[in-house]
Amino acid sequence: MTLRLTTVAAAIVLLIGANGALGADKPTDPQIAHIAYTAGVLDIEAAKQAIATSKNKAVVEFAESMVRDHEAVNKQALDLVKKLNVTPEDNDTSKALSQAAETKRQELAKLSGAAFDKAYVENEVAYHKEVNGALETLLIPAAQNGELKSLLETGLKLFQGHQQHAEHVAMEMK
Repeated sequence: MTLRLTTVAAAIVLLIGANGALGADKPTDPQIAHIAYTAGVLDIEAAKQAIATSKNKAVVEFAESMVRDHEAVNKQALDLVKKLNVTPEDNDTSKALSQAAETKRQELAKLSGAAFDKAYVENEVAYHKEVNGALETLLIPAAQNGELKSLLETGLKLFQGHQQHAEHVAMEMK
């Protein structure tokens, strides 16, 4: 299990709460917006690192699609929070995601060539699995605003495609 996957899972546990039930521990819409936006920004940063480091055409093309898609979704998210006059709210989950991503960036920075490509793509598969799971089981069900819920549902479909794309690239590299 990669470090990032473990930390993302820990962040999701923090979000759900120590008792494991949603109940009163459900995230608020401003927290959900910030978690989703943060997850997108972190994937953009990881993709930019891959574009700068990798010489593998499939990896670079995958990373370019991550930048393009996540920037588009994040723009929609920013437009929505402005429209709704909501301020995204930093929280333990978004902070844990950011810290995990920084640790992973440092880990990847020590790698090059095929070792970098393998670690980056494996991390993308794991990251999208965790984020998609959080969207499906927690963030979408907890979202109160219909437009936010709709954006998260659209994002989930796109990110499920990212997971499949990452899995395909990983298989090609074997």
